[in-house]
Amino acid sequence: MTVIGIVGLPGSGKSEAAAVAREAGVPVVTMGDVIRQACRDRGFDPATHHGEMARTLREENGPDAIARESLPLIEERLDDADTVVVDGIRSDVEVERFVEAFGETFTLVEIHAPNDLRAERLDLRGRDASAEEGGESLAERDERELGFGMGEAMEMADVTIVNDASLDAFRADVERLLADGPDAVADDAAAGDTDE
Repeated sequence: MTVIGIVGLPGSGKSEAAAVAREAGVPVVTMGDVIRQACRDRGFDPATHHGEMARTLREENGPDAIARESLPLIEERLDDADTVVVDGIRSDVEVERFVEAFGETFTLVEIHAPNDLRAERLDLRGRDASAEEGGESLAERDERELGFGMGEAMEMADVTIVNDASLDAFRADVERLLADGPDAVADDAAAGDTDE
């Protein structure tokens, strides 16, 4: 049994890593789905109220509320799979909840990308252009995420995948992670440091 948690700032490549996992047949639990469902349950549009609802759930039920709501979903998928990917970890408190639940079988992977690349990717996806329409800018999203404790969560990562090259290279790193474990990606990153 392996649970791989993914953490990273908006636009770093978390969703792409989750897509690679799905294509490989690895189940993915997206913590944002818990927030989107809470929006729908309360009559809000998830596209414009996601951040507000994330704050509300944490204020109402504690800083690990979304992680706790995700645990049954993860455990259900582990009934049928050896590995599950958890997308959307936002805080050190959430990391601690998953470590408590899964122990040494939990691995935290940070996806890192430079700010200019993140902004470009979000702009291409139309995710950052909505600031004028009531959405959040990249800086506002970063500030919100870091306010939840994402910086501390990223510092807790067992391994970091740097997503600053081609999409194919990034996808290959994620495939290696899924097939061979975090040591394969860590070893590859160390080798890349000495090559250039």
